[in-house]
Amino acid sequence: MAPTFADLGVPDSICAALHDAGITSPFPVQAATIPDLFAGRDVVGRAPTGSGKTLAFGIPLVAMSPRAEPKRPTALVLAPTRELAAQIALELQPMLAAADRRALAVYGGVGLDPQIKKLRRGIDLLVATPGRLEDLISQRVVTLENVSMVVVDEADRMADMGFLPVVRRLLDQTRHDRQTILYSATLDGDVGKVIREYQTDPVRHEVGEAKPDLKAMTHHFWQIPRPERIPLAASTIATFGRTIVFTRTRHGADRAARQLGKLGIQAAAIHGNRSQGQRQRALADFASGKAQALVATDVAARGIHVDAVECVIHFDPVDEDSAYVHRSGRTARAGASGHVISFVDPGQVADVKKMKKRLDLPQEITAPPDTDGVLPAPPKDEAPKPRNQNRQSGQGQQRQGQGAGQRQGQTGEGEKRQRGQRGPKKRKPQASGDQRAEGERSGSGRPRTEGAKRPAKKAAKKHGKSRKQKAQRQHSKGAPKRTKQSGSGGNQVGQTRKRAAGGAKKASQQRRRPNR
Repeated sequence: MAPTFADLGVPDSICAALHDAGITSPFPVQAATIPDLFAGRDVVGRAPTGSGKTLAFGIPLVAMSPRAEPKRPTALVLAPTRELAAQIALELQPMLAAADRRALAVYGGVGLDPQIKKLRRGIDLLVATPGRLEDLISQRVVTLENVSMVVVDEADRMADMGFLPVVRRLLDQTRHDRQTILYSATLDGDVGKVIREYQTDPVRHEVGEAKPDLKAMTHHFWQIPRPERIPLAASTIATFGRTIVFTRTRHGADRAARQLGKLGIQAAAIHGNRSQGQRQRALADFASGKAQALVATDVAARGIHVDAVECVIHFDPVDEDSAYVHRSGRTARAGASGHVISFVDPGQVADVKKMKKRLDLPQEITAPPDTDGVLPAPPKDEAPKPRNQNRQSGQGQQRQGQGAGQRQGQTGEGEKRQRGQRGPKKRKPQASGDQRAEGERSGSGRPRTEGAKRPAKKAAKKHGKSRKQKAQRQHSKGAPKRTKQSGSGGNQVGQTRKRAAGGAKKASQQRRRPNR
């Protein structure tokens, strides 16, 4: 007979909270590790995501952690990603309420002030990403001196992300007699060093496969050019249902989500450039079924548990074998079936064949199947409205042009001007706003603005006088006569006319200068 939580030593209040949440019997990893944790032993565990390991370490943490003073938590959980930290805190909330304990998840991407205020009031269980916790410690708003229980979750992921040096510094700040619990998919390399240096005689528990069972999934490798991937991905999602689409870059994830949306597929993007609120909404929409697809970079490949993922699409081929394994492990969990589809560029066929051989995947690279009848109909967009629609009359306007600047048009009143026929140039009445926007042109092909003046030179010639002549005449009439003290009268008249002509020339040049 399988043991109950009460048989494992879990307090009655927490057992009642688990029962209210629909959790009545422990999973294998919980049954194996909870008794040792209540006994105060250090534990090393290997369990896949979704196996129940959060409750396996969370129940003893909640039950055994003492009340904390302000800024001095007594229990600590280190997680590699924001999503995992938030998920751990949320999953432990019912038990925390039953045990009258307070928890807080701190991570980057959100404001510091709300986290600082809660830490000052006092937090018993702190769930944190390593980087944000170091920031808070440097600001002296939290100290780890009273931490007696520490959990390092996804330690192998911490090593991949380069967090282990930070983890070591944080562990050094906790109590020396602390109880240390470590979970990891791999227990060698850098993770093995942490186990040897920071744990005392740990008990080892391994549950499930060390890696996702690739044979539990159906693998497809489809050779397809990049421009045809989005329609094929849309038809695949419509066929299989809940799907995670993995892209290589953050920009590629956003672009793929937008393009899938245009084809009628509700898709949410999640990657490092999204805010924490956007990432949480994307996961919530995908988990609830509001979004049919989650388009992600490797940030969601590990540490995030979403039930009933039917299909995984490698939109961009992976660079490493381990990435293919961990991405594919999002489907075919707990005995369920799943499909893993890889889109292969023609130039990547050789690399994909080598990877298939290393992973012992016998499936061939083929052309994608026919998707007729599967692809969802794209939403009908409204017909594009013609530009400047307000300028068209009810009967329509036609424009024809033969030769430079010649046009025919029909006005709303039905008046017509024949091509090549020019009447006298009359001053047009004040134009409406629509006519001014239209930019009517004269017969010469140059735009003409209502009320514009003709060039100054032509206007002067029309009246039979040039600007120069007119200026000379005006200056001559108003110029004062000057006489020399010596010389004849004829000389004085000549000098006066000469000065008048020079003045007229200067006046003409000054008036013509602005029009150049």
